[in-house]
Amino acid sequence: MRETTEVRQAVRLRPVRPAGWWYDALLLVALVGLTVALAADQLFGLDRAVADWAEAHRPTAAYWVARVLNLLGQGTPLTLIAAGLGVLVAVRVRSVRPVLPPVVAFVLTTFTIGPLKVWTARPAPSASIKEPFLPPEQTLPLFQEHLPLRFAQSYPSGHVANAIVWYGMIALLLGALLRTYGRELPPRLVLAVRALPPLIVLCTTTYLGWHWLTDSVAGLLLGLLLDRLLRRVPWDDVPLPGRLPGSRRTALFTSAT
Repeated sequence: MRETTEVRQAVRLRPVRPAGWWYDALLLVALVGLTVALAADQLFGLDRAVADWAEAHRPTAAYWVARVLNLLGQGTPLTLIAAGLGVLVAVRVRSVRPVLPPVVAFVLTTFTIGPLKVWTARPAPSASIKEPFLPPEQTLPLFQEHLPLRFAQSYPSGHVANAIVWYGMIALLLGALLRTYGRELPPRLVLAVRALPPLIVLCTTTYLGWHWLTDSVAGLLLGLLLDRLLRRVPWDDVPLPGRLPGSRRTALFTSAT
């Protein structure tokens, strides 16, 4: 009896733009540098100036418009939307693969954004006008471990980082869903889904005084870094146990932007 050997192709990371790891390193260096600068009591003047300007230019109508738009960055609803899309695609193609992206994104964001917030322990600008009613100058520094946890989770902005990751996931899964119908998601729509909500969230969360400007910038840097890591994963080719339904290679995410 002649043995047959299944030859598996090597799993390769998907390309991202800009190509290469230099951009990831640049994002990481910028995030570390920003954190070090804040730990050394730098950039507080910029944060204070932006927060004071926003407070002085926040009429009631603008406040409510910004508050409604800021809902675009709510992590839990975005996670559920992405998970729902993954399940829907999984049912259509009878494969577990479409569920992998939101699961991995959830694990990655849970073990990066939250721990960084706890470690840096920075209050929000609003901490001086509501609980814990800190003196304005005390709301700026990092590493205020003496404060209760709920009052010191401003850095980096989870709204901004989550928006980048989860709208990237939603664009990816929407493309996969349309692909099951033999259609493609227009590249311009992909760009709009991925870019506009995070930018809106960055602006509104800073304008509302819920985060310092540097919190939002740190969330942007971290979100872009996590997004690039997730975009590199070859979801169609990730080896899965043969017992799982639809464990063979698919072509759901190959053409995703």
